Amino acid sequence: MTDTPEEPRLPPSLQFLKVLVIVLMITMIVGVITVVGLLVTRMPDGNSAALPHDLALPQGKTAQAVTLGKGWVGVVTTDNHFMLFDAEGKLLQDIALQIP
Repeated sequence: MTDTPEEPRLPPSLQFLKVLVIVLMITMIVGVITVVGLLVTRMPDGNSAALPHDLALPQGKTAQAVTLGKGWVGVVTTDNHFMLFDAEGKLLQDIALQIP
């Protein structure tokens, strides 16, 4: 004697599809959280590859490109010279580049 209609049940194939969509959603959420967590914990702190404070180019030289290595800094100037500095900023080598 209740007036509440009975809810129709989904067919078995749609019930299975509903479960698959829910599992996919949970997998995607866990995956995004994992990727963000790995990016946050594995990224370098940004201070590991800093230019030396005492690095000064000779008069009239302008830097075009800079590369950093472990214990050294390389600078390519606009007049096609490669200058190699140590970690403290002392000039080690000045190599003239032959660029065609």
